[in-house]
Amino acid sequence: MCRNITELRGLEPPATEEEIKAAALQYIRKVSGVQRPSAELARAMNAAAEQVAAVTAELLGTLPERRQPPKTVPPLRRPDVRRRLGLDPLSA
Repeated sequence: MCRNITELRGLEPPATEEEIKAAALQYIRKVSGVQRPSAELARAMNAAAEQVAAVTAELLGTLPERRQPPKTVPPLRRPDVRRRLGLDPLSA
């Protein structure tokens, strides 16, 4: 399960809050099986994603460094994905 969630450990520069929140929301959508929630359900899912993001950030802060970076580039670091989502380009 969740094999498509991006590895955030070992990124250079380290994973951003935005990337951690995106991974948390992806996880919540996967385990709930809900892709298009109602407004009420979306609030509950966002609250759960915030909790997962907080725990994930804490975990990433305690893990030892990786010897090699992850094999894939996180989606929010890809220019085409950022354009599609209407996000500003990453600074070099």
